[in-house]
Amino acid sequence: MDTQTKQATLDLIEGFLREMVEHLEPLESDPTGRGRPRILPALCLWVGVVVCVLRGWSSQLAVWRLLQAKGLWDYPRFPISDQAVYKRLAQGGSRPLEALFEQVSAVLRERLTALVPAPLAAFATEVVVLDETTLDKVARHLPALRGVPDGDRRLLAGKLAGVFDIRLQQWRHVEHLAPPTQNEKVAARSLLAHIQRGALILADLGYFGFAWFDQLTEEGYLWLSRLRHKTSYTVCHPFYQDGDTFDGLVWLGAYRADRARHAVRLVTFRVGETTYRYITNVLSPTQLSLAEIAALYARRWDIELAVKLIKRHLGLHLVWSGKPEVVLQQVWAVLTIAQILHALQLEIACRAGVDPFDVSLPLLVEYLPRWHDTDFLALVVQRGRSAGFIRPSRRIRVHTPPVDLRDYHPPPHDLILVREPRYAGRRCVSDPEDPI
Repeated sequence: MDTQTKQATLDLIEGFLREMVEHLEPLESDPTGRGRPRILPALCLWVGVVVCVLRGWSSQLAVWRLLQAKGLWDYPRFPISDQAVYKRLAQGGSRPLEALFEQVSAVLRERLTALVPAPLAAFATEVVVLDETTLDKVARHLPALRGVPDGDRRLLAGKLAGVFDIRLQQWRHVEHLAPPTQNEKVAARSLLAHIQRGALILADLGYFGFAWFDQLTEEGYLWLSRLRHKTSYTVCHPFYQDGDTFDGLVWLGAYRADRARHAVRLVTFRVGETTYRYITNVLSPTQLSLAEIAALYARRWDIELAVKLIKRHLGLHLVWSGKPEVVLQQVWAVLTIAQILHALQLEIACRAGVDPFDVSLPLLVEYLPRWHDTDFLALVVQRGRSAGFIRPSRRIRVHTPPVDLRDYHPPPHDLILVREPRYAGRRCVSDPEDPI
């Protein structure tokens, strides 16, 4: 990316942020009682952090220089010392930037909800993905870290556990986990508090577990997962079977020592040399067909691309401090920028009537801001196909075998779908090896 293009890109995203910030509430209460009133408003301080991260500046000193020497947007330059900025950032921690992320996300959610056409998996209140990603190693500026060798866990900045909204292409909720090796299932339960009942949850095999599936079902969530290799099960009712293609109800766990409470639906089929196996608690084939199951689970990859954006394109792979509070300030600033980029991509897709991933996000970031003097959204919608910004996505699409619902056999009315469970190796919920 050349310098001129990169500068225009930053100006565009920053302008979008500036437009939204004008409608946001204060991030913290500035004291008005005894003592000298604050020279630097809280909103300017924390938006300044986001702008510095956006511009690729990698220190708290850069925040001070922006606010004191260059100036932020139309705000006046603030006569403050670098130590005053350090103190405010240290005292504020990450909560103000987290609040900024939440407020920007709320504005974007309202804007995008009005744009998105018929919702994906309309029977669900929302469609979300759960996943975690390990942050890369921190900069070794602190004396305590200078002698730590490469590869040591103490250099890792922890993990991010997130809930990603598939329909709106937005981060719904993100948590920072200090232990970089903590099992995914430990944080999974706390993530549920940020997901609506009736949501369809997609997750990889890191979240696979009989007790976890039963908990989701009993708390009113829908879920879809791959079937872990060598997981035992018994068939309780086949809806359809033809060669390698199967759709039916099964009990997970064929042995008394380890079995789930609720019957689930198993779908298997072969494409070439690959056999696909999915399980879900959406038991009705008319509500969720075999083809829709495969297409929906492929959307689990959306969160992987969202992580790629924040790490590769927005620089979160370069954690520029060893201080936990500064690491989190960088994390929330990057996530705020990512929300805006995802919103721009989805808005273009909705206006053009294409899949969001047919709009190239890397090309959008790299080239479209060259036309910053015009309505770039309208321009891309009108000319994006001929310019290659809108093109068929190269994402893998699973082609399922044709099945006809008229060939399906309904289950008997007295079919039992709940039994007494037993979870093998059950441990305390705080145990990182808990096999939920």
